[in-house]
Amino acid sequence: MGSRDFISSLPDEVLGKKILSLLPTKLVVSTSVLSKRWRNLFHFVDNFDLEDSTPLRNADGFSDFMEKTVALLSNCPIKRLTLNSHYERSSVDRWIRSALERGCLELNLQCQYAHSLDIRIFSSNTLVKLTLSSYRTFLRGNVPVEGTVFFPALKTLSLGAVAANPALYNWLISGCPVLEELFIRDFGDYRPTWTRSVVSASIKRLTIFFHFPRNTDPYQDNAEIKTPNLEFLDYSALLSDGSNVDYLDSLAEARLDLRLWELPTTYQFGEVTNLVAAIRNVKTLHLSTGSLEAFYYRCYTMPVFNKLLYLSIESDKENGWHALPRLLLKSPNLQTLVIKGLVHKVTYRCGSACACTIKPKKKELYKRYLDESPPSEVEGRCCLSTCRVKVLEISSYGGSLREVKQMGHFLGKLKYLETVKIGVEEDNNNNSEHLLANLMTLDRASSKCKIQFI
Repeated sequence: MGSRDFISSLPDEVLGKKILSLLPTKLVVSTSVLSKRWRNLFHFVDNFDLEDSTPLRNADGFSDFMEKTVALLSNCPIKRLTLNSHYERSSVDRWIRSALERGCLELNLQCQYAHSLDIRIFSSNTLVKLTLSSYRTFLRGNVPVEGTVFFPALKTLSLGAVAANPALYNWLISGCPVLEELFIRDFGDYRPTWTRSVVSASIKRLTIFFHFPRNTDPYQDNAEIKTPNLEFLDYSALLSDGSNVDYLDSLAEARLDLRLWELPTTYQFGEVTNLVAAIRNVKTLHLSTGSLEAFYYRCYTMPVFNKLLYLSIESDKENGWHALPRLLLKSPNLQTLVIKGLVHKVTYRCGSACACTIKPKKKELYKRYLDESPPSEVEGRCCLSTCRVKVLEISSYGGSLREVKQMGHFLGKLKYLETVKIGVEEDNNNNSEHLLANLMTLDRASSKCKIQFI
């Protein structure tokens, strides 16, 4: 019985849109030599992934391939185009313009070398998602007439190390009237490429990664965020000299990875008071260890988080829980507390949030040289005994004496606790029963409290 070619028996539209569109474009183009039918199938392909690993000096082959491919696409609609190569500026501009003229919905441009793009090519009534990610991309050109809309359908914009003058950058954002998600990633040894300003009434999700650790110059100006309809914020950066953030009343979730300056001459640089006040309406808040430090040292007025239901913090042995007592006292409706690792730096400032013990002599030094009292004494009450947390989640639990002591502190103080979920370190996965047995011997302030390992 002869073999049957099932693939060739499939309809042209299925072969083109469902199969060939999933393959690298170079491979798709190569199928055109199989037969006349396969050559015609190329017109059903609407997703193109064009990648060249050839160094710039040997890129002629890829350039020729691209020119032939663009010619084949003369009458083809394009749904998604990914362009990742070492190519010259004029060719890139032409290829992008060709894709946008064919109704492209998603454009992903990745440059391996410093590259400049003419702002005039960025005009499309159909584009929904635009990603510019590169070693360093420069937008060039003059700012068009004010009010000109050039991406009326764009909902997602990702900028990775993209440079533009402030006027051009602001025009880029304002030219996207229905933009819902903005992703900015900027890092390296150069000055920042974005203008540290996001102003948009339509943005709902905002992610910013901004990291230049060598000097404070890029951080002298205030970071500006004016996004009244923002629902999600993920912000990672060293502290700026200040911030101009409007109250984010629609914000439901925030992830903050704030970092203090470590150089002796700059460790007191920056503040986060305005930023913290702006996120006071969040329901879910995730804080890195650096953020806890920033909240304690550089936030001068802690707001009340009346809507906060879920708080997640990270721990490491280099930083303490300085801000946790005040955070808990300022979160009257908190229901879930997640702690990623119980091990943290033993410090006088953790107050009633933990079971840290500090030697009397060291305690006196804190009072004498820092002229401060622990948070629990400042507030006049234990932050745990008044906390209404019902669910406590602990990850990376190792079962050390210090961790058991800390768990005893939580269980003995949290009066409304109903569920404790514990994730064990990988090295202790086979020891879960023993770890659970140790915890079951601890006194609990809540008769409803149940402990489970996850």
